[in-house]
Amino acid sequence: MQNYSVRVVMVVAAFLLAANLQEATAFEGLQPGEKLSLDRAIELTLRNHPRAMEMRSAATAAHERIGEARSSLLPQVYSAGEYLRSTDNPIGNTTYLNPGFIPRITGTLHGGSANPSQSFSTTDNFLTGVAVQQFLFDFGKVRGLISERDAEAQAAAAESKLMDLDLIFEATQRYFALLAAGQKEKVFQKAVQQRTEQLHAAQVKASAALTPEIDVLTAKAALARARTNLLQAANDTAVARVALDNTMAVSQNAPLYEVADVLTYKPVAGDIQTYFHSAIRQRPDLLTIEANVRAAGAQVAQVRSDFFPTVQATAGYSAMGTGLPAANNFNAGVVVTWPIFNGFLTEHQLAEAKAKQNVVRYTLADLESRVWLEVKSSYLELQNALQQIHQAEETLASSSGQLELADKRYNAGLGNIIELTDAERFYIDDNAAYVDALYAYSVAKAKLDRATGASLSTAAR
Repeated sequence: MQNYSVRVVMVVAAFLLAANLQEATAFEGLQPGEKLSLDRAIELTLRNHPRAMEMRSAATAAHERIGEARSSLLPQVYSAGEYLRSTDNPIGNTTYLNPGFIPRITGTLHGGSANPSQSFSTTDNFLTGVAVQQFLFDFGKVRGLISERDAEAQAAAAESKLMDLDLIFEATQRYFALLAAGQKEKVFQKAVQQRTEQLHAAQVKASAALTPEIDVLTAKAALARARTNLLQAANDTAVARVALDNTMAVSQNAPLYEVADVLTYKPVAGDIQTYFHSAIRQRPDLLTIEANVRAAGAQVAQVRSDFFPTVQATAGYSAMGTGLPAANNFNAGVVVTWPIFNGFLTEHQLAEAKAKQNVVRYTLADLESRVWLEVKSSYLELQNALQQIHQAEETLASSSGQLELADKRYNAGLGNIIELTDAERFYIDDNAAYVDALYAYSVAKAKLDRATGASLSTAAR
C-alpha cells in the first residue's frame, strides 16, 4: 500500500512538472524588462496562439489525406484466421442469402440422408488465408482522388496562412495601440507636471497679492482635470497591454516588458494597381479558393471515371477444414468491374460536381472583387491618415507657439490665468491628437499590408 502511494505521488509530480514546463515554454524569449519589438510580438503570436496552432494542425491533417489517397495505388494485403466450434448438421437442399453471420455453407451432407436427425455434438473448424490486391487501372478515379486531396491540402495550408495574416494584423494593431496609449500617458504626465508648476506659481503670486485668488482656483481645477486624464490614459495603457498579451498568447503571469518601437510614419510608396496585383499574387484566401477550384475539377474527373471499368489484380491462399492437415487452395487473376446501369446516378453526380465547380469559380470572382475594394479602401485610408498627420503637425506647432506666448504674457502680467490654461489645454489636446493621428496611420498601414498579404512576407523575414 505504501509503494502504491509513492507511485501516485510520483505520477502527480510528473504531471505538475509537465504543466510547469509547458507554461515555461510559453514564456520562452519573453523576459522581465525585455524591450519588445513589433517583430518579436508577431513571432510570439504566430508561435503560441491557439488559432494558429489549430490551423497548422488542420493543414497537417489535410496533407496526411494525400497519403491516404495514394495508398490505393499500392498493394493491399489482407489476412484472416478463424476457429469455430460448431455442430455439423446438414440442412438439406435449402437455398438462402447469407445475412452475414451464418457460419456454414448450405447443402446436403455427402452420402447422407436429406432429412437426418439433428445432433448437438460439435466439431472443430479451422480457416486461415491471405490475399493480395493490386490496383491496375480505373480511368482516373484514384488519381482524381489524389489530385483532389492534394488541392485540399494546398487549400488548408493557405487557410493556415490566412489565419497567420489575421493574427499578424491583430498583433500589429494591438502593439501600436499599446504604443499610442503609452505616448498619450506621457503627454498627460507632462500636463500634470506643468499644471502642478502652474498651481505653485499661482499660489506664490496670490500670496504676494500679485494675482487674484481665482487664479489659484483655476489652476487647481486644471490640475484636477489633468490628473483625471492621466488616470484614464494609464488605464488605457493597462488595457492595451492586456490585449497584446492575449494576442501573443502569453500567460496571465506574463512578465512586465517595454515596447521598443515608437509611432512614426513615412510617405506612401506605390500606386493602387501595384498593391492590387500584389494582393492577387499573395492573398491566402485567394489561394485557398484557387485550390478549391482545382479540387472541384478533380471531383469531376473522379465522377466521370464511373462511366468506365475498374481493373485490379488479385491473388490469395486459404486453408480450411475440420482438422489438420487443412485443405489448401490458391487463386490468382484479374477482376474487372464495370457499372452498366445505376439509375442515371453517375449522370446526376457529374452534373452536381460541375455545378459545384462553377460555384467555386463564382466565389473566386466575387472574392477578387472584394479584394479590390479592400485594397483601394485601405490605400485611400492610408493616404488620408498621412494628410491627418501633416495637419496635426501644423496644429501642434501652432498650439505650441500659442502656449509659449501665453506663458510669457502671464508671467509678464499682461495675460490672465484663463488665457494660459486655455493655451495649455489646446496644446495637450493637440499633442494627444497627434499621437492619435500616428496611431491611425500605423493601423491603416497594417490594414493595407493585410489587404495585399504583404505582412506575411515581412513576418517571414
